[in-house]
Amino acid sequence: MDLSAIPKLELLEGFPSGATVEHLDQLDILLRSEIAKPSLETPLRIEAAFAALRHLPDSIVCSSRVACLLGVTMHYYGAGRSEAAVAPATDAVAVARRLGNMLWICKALKLLGLAQAETRNLPAAIECYSEAIDLAKQLGDVRQESGIWLNTGVAHYYSGQYADAIACYERAIELGDACAAAHLPRQRALSGLAAAALYLGDIGRGLKAIRKAIDTGPTPANTDEMIARVHYESNYTRLLLEAGLIDEARSRAQLAKEFAAMAGTARAEAVAGMAEGLTEIYAGHYDIGFTRLKRALERARSDMHATLHDALAALIKGFEVAGQPDAALVYLREIKRLHQDGRQAQVLMHHSEHLKHVDAQLDARAIESLNERQSSLRDQLTDRDLIRSRVALLEQQSVAAELHDDTTGEHCYRVGRLSSLLAADYGVDDETRFLIDLAARLHDIGKLTVPDAILLKPGKLTPEERSIMETHTTSGADLLAKSNIAQMYVAEEIARHHHERYDGTGYPARLKGSMIPLAARIAALADVFDALTHVRPYKQAWPVDDAMREIARLRGTHFDPELTDLFMALVPRLQREHGDLDAYLGVEAKNSSFIRARRQLAAALKKDVNETFDARR
Repeated sequence: MDLSAIPKLELLEGFPSGATVEHLDQLDILLRSEIAKPSLETPLRIEAAFAALRHLPDSIVCSSRVACLLGVTMHYYGAGRSEAAVAPATDAVAVARRLGNMLWICKALKLLGLAQAETRNLPAAIECYSEAIDLAKQLGDVRQESGIWLNTGVAHYYSGQYADAIACYERAIELGDACAAAHLPRQRALSGLAAAALYLGDIGRGLKAIRKAIDTGPTPANTDEMIARVHYESNYTRLLLEAGLIDEARSRAQLAKEFAAMAGTARAEAVAGMAEGLTEIYAGHYDIGFTRLKRALERARSDMHATLHDALAALIKGFEVAGQPDAALVYLREIKRLHQDGRQAQVLMHHSEHLKHVDAQLDARAIESLNERQSSLRDQLTDRDLIRSRVALLEQQSVAAELHDDTTGEHCYRVGRLSSLLAADYGVDDETRFLIDLAARLHDIGKLTVPDAILLKPGKLTPEERSIMETHTTSGADLLAKSNIAQMYVAEEIARHHHERYDGTGYPARLKGSMIPLAARIAALADVFDALTHVRPYKQAWPVDDAMREIARLRGTHFDPELTDLFMALVPRLQREHGDLDAYLGVEAKNSSFIRARRQLAAALKKDVNETFDARR
């Protein structure tokens, strides 16, 4: 049968009914052609292809089916539709696993991780990359491994985990130095390292990396390479400005502008405009600089969501350099709105898909058990099992939200366990204690919506920045209220009110005494104790005895007096009975697939996880 003679859309419409491997081979060719030379019909054809692929029976398993799904994924990703890319990438992983081909599994996981990272699902992305790296190492495929380490660094960079990103970029660079086939990921890793070093203030390291990226890279020969060079030159410009080398920065900004003109894309021109605008501001030419930055911002507003954040950040930096903090605050608030709306939507999207997956698994297993003349799984499973499975994605996102302060990811588990134990001593019933344990783990999930410029600021926050930071309570509660898990009302209460104070001076509602929900009063004690006794970017760890004295001092002002008295007895008792408080309170962290994946990445880097991911104990 000559498939090439059939019109493309007709081929796709009749595809599922009698598909064969030959059909899939032909579809793979069709998709490659569409992606290489897109037309106005391309989006429609891609949608039709994906619909056809999703209706194929599971029994049709071949490499072409995986390749087709990955082609659909790349189209969505390239079109800026990262949310849509998750589904075909997920299907590709499933088909590759049935195929049993390690290389295809590795490639599919790599793209699924990319889609998850783009939609800010760091836990899912890291789990994909951890497994993919292991497969690439088993295959001895240095090019694949280098590319996955690059993507892993990008995922951490997107989430503001800049030290983690650098560790991953360095591994990609090391592999690229040893293998010519891994040259491209090496170049991009060098640029990524430079960008991460800029955010960490390690200017010398950043300059060394970006110079190496440019000096050892080829002269750009196509649009993609020119766009990459624009980003390289923009990073170089920013680093030079931080080093006070304004004349040299101006020359690099000019190169960025020239390559952007050759690339001919709005995104490249916006990025070059940011570099040029910042250079003028550092040189004291504020009118010219802000005009160019605002022009870049307007370009980004049109159809460049990812670049919009960078354009806003560049304007904030410009106003800070110009000594205009009030103007900077206007754009910082816009970033906050962008974060809040975007991150909440992304978390809820992933959560909704997770709930569908959980329910589908339960239904499938229930049917299986009925076929075996057993009772339904929904009757066999306890309510606790169901709640745990439904809240799992939110729990992983909460761990990710805390990584700025607690890179081990165990803080939320310790707070949950300690809250549950304190609730028991207060006389709370067993079922409510269970909910408090799960709910308290989610207390700071709202930090996902706070801009990195505030979360990562090394110095003291201004009153305006502090007010934005405090919105993590209401943002987190609003997100949890939309989670469609009835039992999470306790989590909503804790997220909203764990920063209230007993004397009414807390936030967000300035509730006083017993007006503060009991679960929030309990979690407040556990949260402060754990924060005091562990290293944070802004403080050293306090000895337990010192932390207990501080909590006793705050009895009746910050904390509920009755709960404080119970807490003062609880902690010494736990020390006597269990010795290592961290090990006892954080035991549930061992069940986190995200935390396990982070430890596996550290092992792959052949470094101690506490060193690699800066555990700060």
